[in-house]
Amino acid sequence: RVCISIIYLSIPVRNVCFPCTGLQSVTASIMAVYVDHRTEAPDSVASPSHIAWHPLHPLLAVASISTASGGCVDIYLEQGEHVSDAHVERSFQVASLSWHPSRPILAAGWETGEVVILNKQEKEHHAVPPNHNAKITVLNWSTNGTCLVSGDRHGVLVLWRMDQRGRVQGPALLKQECGKCLSHCVFRPPPPGEDFVQLAKAAVGGDEKALDMFNWRKAGTGAPLKMGLQEGLSFFITLTDGSVHYVSEKGKTRHVLSTDSLVQKLLFMEERDVLVVITENLQLSLHAITLEGEAEELMKVKLSGKIGHSADIILIDHSLVVTALGETVIRFWDLDRDENYVLSPDVQFGFEGGECINCVSYCSAKGLLAAGTNKGRIAMWRKAAGSHQSIRALEGKEKWKLQAPTELEGNVIQIKWGSRKNLLAVNNISSVVILSEQAMSSHFHQQVAVVQVSPNLFNVTFFSTGTTHSLRVDMNVNGVFATKDAVVFWNGKQVTVFECSGDTFRSAGSFLCDSPVLSVHGENLYTVEPYRVQVRTWQGTVKQLLVFSEAEGNPCLLDVCGNFLAVGTDLAHFKIFDLSRREAKVHCNSKNFSELFPGLGGIASVKCNANGNKVSILVSKTDGNIDSKICFYDVEMDKVTLFDFKAEQGNGREKLSSGQGIDNRSAVDYPELHSHIPACHFWDQSEPRLFVCEAILETGLQYPDQKKKQTESTMDVWIISFFSTEEHGLLLQDSFPLPSSYQVLLGIEVPHYYFAKKPGEAEKGQAESGSIKVSQMVARRPMRDFIGLGDCDKTTRDAMLNFSFYLTAGDMDEAFKSIKLIKSEAVWESMARMCVKTQRLDVAKICLGNMGHARGAKALREAEQEPEQEARVAVLAIQLGMLEDAERLYKACKRYDLLNKFYQASNQWQKAIETAEAHDRVHLRTTYYNYAKHLEATGEHSLALAHYEKSDTHRFEVPRMLSEDLQALENYVNKMKDKSLWKWWAQYLESQSDMESALKYYALAQDYFSLVRVHCFQGNIQKAAEIANETGNWAASYHLARQYESQDEIKQAVHFYTRAQAFNNAIRLCKENNLDDQLMNLALLSSPEDMIEAACYYEEKGEQMDRAVMLYHKAGHFSKALELAFATQQFGALQLIAEDLDEHSDPALLARCSDFFIEHAQYEKAMELLLTAKKYREALQLCLKQNLTITEEMAEKMTVSKDSKDLSEESRRELLEQIADCCMRQGNYHMATKKYTQAGNKLKAMRALLKSGDTEKIVFFAGVSRQREIYIMAANYLQSLDWCKDPEIMKNIISFYTKGKALDLLAGFYDACAQVEIDEYQNYEKAQGALTEAYKCLSKAKTRSPLEQESKLALLQSKMTLIKRFIHARRVYSEDPKEAVRQCELLLAEQDFDNAIRHGDVLGFLVEHYVQVEDFHAAYRYLEEMQKRVPPMNLSYYVTQQTIEAVHRGVGIPVRRTLVPEEIRHSSVENKEVEEEVADEVEDP
Repeated sequence: RVCISIIYLSIPVRNVCFPCTGLQSVTASIMAVYVDHRTEAPDSVASPSHIAWHPLHPLLAVASISTASGGCVDIYLEQGEHVSDAHVERSFQVASLSWHPSRPILAAGWETGEVVILNKQEKEHHAVPPNHNAKITVLNWSTNGTCLVSGDRHGVLVLWRMDQRGRVQGPALLKQECGKCLSHCVFRPPPPGEDFVQLAKAAVGGDEKALDMFNWRKAGTGAPLKMGLQEGLSFFITLTDGSVHYVSEKGKTRHVLSTDSLVQKLLFMEERDVLVVITENLQLSLHAITLEGEAEELMKVKLSGKIGHSADIILIDHSLVVTALGETVIRFWDLDRDENYVLSPDVQFGFEGGECINCVSYCSAKGLLAAGTNKGRIAMWRKAAGSHQSIRALEGKEKWKLQAPTELEGNVIQIKWGSRKNLLAVNNISSVVILSEQAMSSHFHQQVAVVQVSPNLFNVTFFSTGTTHSLRVDMNVNGVFATKDAVVFWNGKQVTVFECSGDTFRSAGSFLCDSPVLSVHGENLYTVEPYRVQVRTWQGTVKQLLVFSEAEGNPCLLDVCGNFLAVGTDLAHFKIFDLSRREAKVHCNSKNFSELFPGLGGIASVKCNANGNKVSILVSKTDGNIDSKICFYDVEMDKVTLFDFKAEQGNGREKLSSGQGIDNRSAVDYPELHSHIPACHFWDQSEPRLFVCEAILETGLQYPDQKKKQTESTMDVWIISFFSTEEHGLLLQDSFPLPSSYQVLLGIEVPHYYFAKKPGEAEKGQAESGSIKVSQMVARRPMRDFIGLGDCDKTTRDAMLNFSFYLTAGDMDEAFKSIKLIKSEAVWESMARMCVKTQRLDVAKICLGNMGHARGAKALREAEQEPEQEARVAVLAIQLGMLEDAERLYKACKRYDLLNKFYQASNQWQKAIETAEAHDRVHLRTTYYNYAKHLEATGEHSLALAHYEKSDTHRFEVPRMLSEDLQALENYVNKMKDKSLWKWWAQYLESQSDMESALKYYALAQDYFSLVRVHCFQGNIQKAAEIANETGNWAASYHLARQYESQDEIKQAVHFYTRAQAFNNAIRLCKENNLDDQLMNLALLSSPEDMIEAACYYEEKGEQMDRAVMLYHKAGHFSKALELAFATQQFGALQLIAEDLDEHSDPALLARCSDFFIEHAQYEKAMELLLTAKKYREALQLCLKQNLTITEEMAEKMTVSKDSKDLSEESRRELLEQIADCCMRQGNYHMATKKYTQAGNKLKAMRALLKSGDTEKIVFFAGVSRQREIYIMAANYLQSLDWCKDPEIMKNIISFYTKGKALDLLAGFYDACAQVEIDEYQNYEKAQGALTEAYKCLSKAKTRSPLEQESKLALLQSKMTLIKRFIHARRVYSEDPKEAVRQCELLLAEQDFDNAIRHGDVLGFLVEHYVQVEDFHAAYRYLEEMQKRVPPMNLSYYVTQQTIEAVHRGVGIPVRRTLVPEEIRHSSVENKEVEEEVADEVEDP
């Protein structure tokens, strides 16, 4: 039930209803109204004619018609206050006004030609020298205010130089007679100076010229860099004949252009250097202006609109021309896009039908376009906010949003935005009103909400009764406070109290009071004055004073919650008073905020809870902005806590200098709250634990790339609620973005939040959020835990609140205790909904049980198989109808398959398809199919058809769907050109007996079987045969063969059975019709069963037995084939069959075949069969008997693996040795080695390898065998090679003898090495070393005959001694030749001399010595001794030919022929023969 009553009490409103001044700036942009201030005009003023704002200062100039038929000029301040010193009055009227661009100096032109300068700052009036005697029509200051141009009706144009006080300096700079009335003047902005930014960048980049421009002291750089403002004294003027002229800075006037009618508006687009001219006929033209002032026409267009009415034309955003022509619309022309559109006031916003717009003005700072109507209303359109690109993307009128109107009186003829404060002046003929934007006042307390609707109107809502009232007051209002009994307004000068009485309000008191803040409790009002808080009655009587000391400061902040009053001072102190008794008592002594929270700043707002034991404080930073921290103070525990919206890691404790700890909490776990600041805060009026605040995005942190933002950035406003207790501290209970239909949070009272709504905007999402619409301007939203409960009783409310608190704290036991007695299904449903948020499925099961929600309980139980927690919770959300939460949960756990099903079930098919295409492609075709079924059910056959195609089910589903629309179906089949569809359509046509059409579509579908079948049905069997032969289709051929068989055309039937691969049918026909030749070919092509059947046929006939044998053989029936071959003596067939026999064949069969081949002397084939039959010994005997060479393949076949169970290990080895023996006999030593090795007889293997003479393999085999005998055998073999020239062989010999422990043999090898060194190289030193090694080895050897060993050692020792003596003799020769000779002569006398040293070496040594000492006779004696002991051919091996010749010369004996070596004699004979041949050639003529 909503009851509305209206009381008219007219007032303008000036400020927000928050007692905290620091919050006014925060909320002003959210809730604002325009407050009108009527100008306080003098009594002589009758009707204003002109208004003009100063560009910077809040100064409004108003020209008026006085009551004495004269005129006057007045200046007013921003709230309409008249500036008494600035009044100028004449007996004639004012013609024009113009403000100085920067100084508070006003120029006023009169109808007599007089120009007066008013200097507000200096309170001076100056007259411009008289040069005009007609009405001033042009009056403009230059761009920088140094000059003033004036022009009159007679065409006189004068340019004056002005000083800083507005006085004329010297004579006129320019005076011209134009001859026609001047109408408009526009100064051309000066050319820009040097771009300092670009110049600085160039200088930093190394540009010498740019660098020199900064250094004006550098010689030769010319004039210094111009940094001051340019003069800019050139301007354009228009005459009443439609011509436009350009006046240059030098005073030269040039005709620029002409129009066909009077110029109504002249504008200059500075960015493009373009002049915009609009005539009375609404002809718009653009002209590009050169530096010399010449104009080139760019565009000419006729604007639409009513002609003959005074037009108000402005240029906004550099390219948008806006015109107001006294019509019901405003017209726009976009010069960039060459497009036009209109805006009109909406009747739904309170405008009247046919209301005309007279004037327009635009505020670029606010993006507001204001328009005045003939009904006294101000219409405003706000330009869409956002990036430049996003705004440009909007079409025309979509950029503008109509705002609530401001209602004034009369007919608005002029409207102007102005000053830095963006004030709006309105001239409604009778007066001038100044509109300033003010924050809307609002307040909520004790279930009563007051919201300002317009400057004069307040909306009062009583939630306890559901009634709403409208209230007007007749005073300027700074704030409002509402209780269940009264509504109190104040403005810093006066307080007015209205008492609620049923459906009406009556004034209960009004008194003067300069308190800037006010609070109400019961029948007491609380106001402030220096160092005191006054407790007053509704009539203003002071009942009590609450005193503050000078150290505590002046009270400036008040808040009432429950029975407690919180007071904050300007020196950052706060104190709490108990109001429950007749007089207020101190509940909490004064606390110094700076000591509790050092370094944080001042107090912006202070509030206490309903018990008075908790205080929340918003902090004011030094720059006046609100800090991101909320401070909490526990009165009883004397404990402080901070909650910071900045995302800082961790909840630590920060130690203060006093030692007290601050519990720091931050929004680190809530990323959506980062970079926000608190705007307002409230405690619940009855629940002391519950605290709520509104947080807005910090200024400057709203990034342009943020998405999904509402029009007025309400997505950046969050509502956050907390529980605050001693035990658990501060717990964040809930947070949600401010709904788009709400403006601001008013307060909280369990179980609702209370909001002020946006005017004229319907609530969005009311059903899903559970919001309850109470009034036009106020709405309440249930708390999360109370959705669906409505206005529950106190018991249920307390139980739910306790449950929410314990659930937030994580204490589930206490949570259940809180609600176990509640029987309401709505309560349990509310808790189940909460379980979706907290993802507590264990609690949800109990809730569903108490709700009796059997379907939900079943679904939840079935969902337990899902591995993801979010997926299980999503099932619960779906059962509770929380579809948005279910969607969010499925996305969070990336279960796109379930999300796809969810979208399909909730009829969100486009989302389902998008999800399937992007994330769930495995179910994409299924999704298309289901969507097609849905579309078919809704009758959208064209879309269904497309999605059946996407799902690849169109071949079946589309014919079914279009079965009742045959024409559409035929068109679809022809369009798709799909073989399956053609075939289906042909079958349908065939069922309808349309055979010709069916044949056509069967041909398109390439269904040759159906073509043949239909042709056969029609009796056209020849055509059917052609098709079957051309295509080779098996089914077609088979069908045709059946037709021929039925007509007894056997050959054709056999032919087509063959083409159809139906050989059994063809064989059957051949047997029945004695077609034996074809039968053989068909049987060979067919299966083994058919082959055996044909073979039996041939065998039974007793003819062509070779064919029977072949077929048995091909079918794999070898025994039968062999039996038949033996019986019919088919040896060729036997050979072919034998080739296919393998180890799996019957052994008896193999033996029989082998015997057959042996009988016919085909031993190789018999050998293969014996091996196949595993008759290894018989095969080996056959090899030996018939001397068959054993190949490697045969040897491998005869080798039985170790794992074989056919032979024992002993028999296997015996067989292998027999194979190896056979290989030895055949000289295949490598194979013999391999088999001996496989048999484990390595000695025989080594012997076989030694016979092969493969040194490399012998060395390798000896190395891997590691047997003594094999080592010795290998070493013995290697000694038979030329080991002297191959060190590797010598190394292997030594290694093998050593590994074989044959030291006696190794000693013999060393002895042989010594002898080689002596014989080959005469190297007795190496021979001595080898003999030493031989002696060592022999001494270590263990021989069978120790005596023989001793004799060998003695012999070695004797050799070593003799060689050692000879080596010594040769070594000492250089030092003592005689001793060396004596030793050699002694050696010659030794008995066993020849066993160790060669005679030639000792005798040669002596001969060389005696030749050297020239004892030739001694040398000759030893030479003769050598000739006796050494063969003549070896003589030169010991003594050189030169030595022999020298000895003979020394003794005088010629050299005997026997002493000349053989090769020398031969060479001499050859030389002689050559000489004789040469001589013969020479002698030959």
